[in-house]
Amino acid sequence: MFNHILVPLDGSHLAEAALPPAMELASKFNSELTLVWVIQPPHLIMTAANGSVYAQLLTEMRNQSEQDARAYLRGHQGSLRQQGFVTHAQVTEGENVADALLDVAANLAVDTIVMSTHGRSGISRWVFGSVADKVLRYANVPVLLIRAKEETADSHRPPLEVTL
Repeated sequence: MFNHILVPLDGSHLAEAALPPAMELASKFNSELTLVWVIQPPHLIMTAANGSVYAQLLTEMRNQSEQDARAYLRGHQGSLRQQGFVTHAQVTEGENVADALLDVAANLAVDTIVMSTHGRSGISRWVFGSVADKVLRYANVPVLLIRAKEETADSHRPPLEVTL
C-alpha cells in the first residue's frame, strides 16, 4: 500500500511539513518517494509591449521558475538519498496545481500522497482555493494531509512523529 509515495512541494516551509511523515512511512514500508513541484505558467497583462518581447519575457520567467524548482527538488532529493531513501524528483507545469498533481499521481502509479495543507480558511480559501482539498476529494489513492502552520519566533514544537 505504501510502495510509492508522492510528496508535493512548492518551496515553502509549510509544504515541507509533509516530508517527515512521508519519510516515516517510506522508512517503515521501504517505499520510494517522488517529490513533485507544479509550476504555474506565468501570466502578465500585456500593455504597450511588443508581442515578441512579451512572449520572450514569459518564456524566460517560465524557464527561471523551472530551474529554481529543479534546483530545490535536487537539494531535497540528495538529502533524502543520503539518508537511504529511493527518491525521484519531477517538475511539471499546470494552470491548476491540484489537477496537475492528480495527473502526476496517476501517471506515476503512486499509491499514496502525503502533502501539507496551508490551513487557509474563510475568504482566503474561497479566493485561493484549496489544492489539498481538491487532491483529497479526487485522488484515487489514500491522501495523508499534514496541517502546516507558520511558526513564530516564540513557538517551537517538537518534531512530528507518525506511528503506524
